[in-house]
Amino acid sequence: MKIRKISVIALALTLGLASCKTIDIAKVAGENQVVSVTAKKELSKEEKDNYMHLSLLDDHISGVSADKAHEALEGMVPTTVIVGVVDSGMDIEHEDLKNVIWTNAGEIAGNGIDDDKNGFVDDIHGWNFLGKMEGANLEVTRLYKKLKPLYEGKTAADVPAEKQEEFKLYEQVKEEYTTEFEKATTMYGQYKKMADMYEASKAAIAKKLGKEDYTLEEVQAIQTEDADFKQMIGLYAGMTAQGVDSKRLKRILKYFKSKTDYYLNTKENFRAVLNDNPEDITDTHYGDNDVIGNKETEQHATHVAGIIGAERNNGKGMNGIAGHVRIMSVRVVPDGDENDKDVALGIRYAVDNGAKVINMSFGKTYSPHRAWVADAIKYAAKHDVLLVKAAGNDDTDVDGKLHFPTDVALDGVSEIADNVISVGASTPYFNEKLPTDFSNYGQTRTDVFAPGFQIYSTIPNDKYEHFNGTSMASPVVAGVAAVIRSYFPKLTAAQVKQIILLSGNKTNQEVELPGDAEQKVPFTKLSKTGTVVNLYKAIELAKKVSK
Repeated sequence: MKIRKISVIALALTLGLASCKTIDIAKVAGENQVVSVTAKKELSKEEKDNYMHLSLLDDHISGVSADKAHEALEGMVPTTVIVGVVDSGMDIEHEDLKNVIWTNAGEIAGNGIDDDKNGFVDDIHGWNFLGKMEGANLEVTRLYKKLKPLYEGKTAADVPAEKQEEFKLYEQVKEEYTTEFEKATTMYGQYKKMADMYEASKAAIAKKLGKEDYTLEEVQAIQTEDADFKQMIGLYAGMTAQGVDSKRLKRILKYFKSKTDYYLNTKENFRAVLNDNPEDITDTHYGDNDVIGNKETEQHATHVAGIIGAERNNGKGMNGIAGHVRIMSVRVVPDGDENDKDVALGIRYAVDNGAKVINMSFGKTYSPHRAWVADAIKYAAKHDVLLVKAAGNDDTDVDGKLHFPTDVALDGVSEIADNVISVGASTPYFNEKLPTDFSNYGQTRTDVFAPGFQIYSTIPNDKYEHFNGTSMASPVVAGVAAVIRSYFPKLTAAQVKQIILLSGNKTNQEVELPGDAEQKVPFTKLSKTGTVVNLYKAIELAKKVSK
């Protein structure tokens, strides 16, 4: 059923509770009042590490009031909620995750038999749709490879009328691919030169000071008449002051190297190892049960899982947003763009195996088999499963350019289901810096914002790290949804979505437009609700709705 996009603030959606009584959630919520507080400008290390849990009203930091919400829930009896993390490989052995990982009770580990007859052998903690595949193309590369043999060297006059649309797509992806390849090659060369200069400066400074570990202040205090050494000091000090270090430079170099070696590689067929037909959605017997993947190269899903449900109050690392969850790992995101087939089957796997919330921290700008994913989204809606997705990190207005996966119908206006939340990324600062400078946005296609700036969470091998991205904001909201579904299990996925959208911290203050700090726009113009998600207020609304 198609649901027309509307303003959830202006118009109530009447939804039915499982108890069969009808309740108007928007009427119960009332008008979402604009929040006005004096934002905290400087955060301590502890606040930076935990800000997603903090309260705007109490701490003057734009978190989701998770700690306050959990206090308000004391005395209530929760149920355990399964959260599917459709993502990369996940370290299910991590010290802060191992006790909250989903286990398939119907499967006997290691016997090589599909005990529960769900079509997947030994899927103890989830399923790996990528098998032994290492790396992948961007979707634009896959399309370019597919269309190039058909249209290379041709003009529009050479192409029959029924193929004109496909020819236009070829010209579009060819231009985009060529631009991306040239950019990746250039950027890798520039950053390689920068990294070499940085490491040379570090070594020279270490030799001068007689030690490997030193502070920026010690470097700035060095006295020298050597012009070359002065230049090294200046380069090191300047880059360090901007937060650049060896680890960050290595990540950047790895990214651009991956672009040329994998993302934009037109010669290799990385998927061949799966022995499946990526053009056939009914060909489902591929992959394996290794949901961990490579701990040295895959960090994303582990970070996402920690945000949702890292074991709370265990004295280790950090706390997840939700406390009574089991994390199901569904590996579909390679080092490159995810395949529509894997995404569609991954969503269905999570639904069929009991997930009530699914997080999707990935995305791309082309979706050749968009219908397969749309059908999976509708399948999740039919089974009362809430999907939470990242809005994307291209500082782009997605009202004008779709970011896949999407719940937007082919007409570009209506929604295919009412169970999807699209999330932009916010900072801790409730002022003009509230949206991150990288987040996608859109007044109709982005629902809400949530913390996604320097989020501290789990990474493989019992480590922790700060990551940026709407990939981090999405699991914050997935965690919020899991808490609501845990304590208010009679609420439907559509109702939980409405509660989240109607209970955030709203502001109409002028903020910097992502990607263009010189341009100021009202924060209300960046999403459908103009809010940052707030778990405490969502819980209070859920209590009222559930009476």
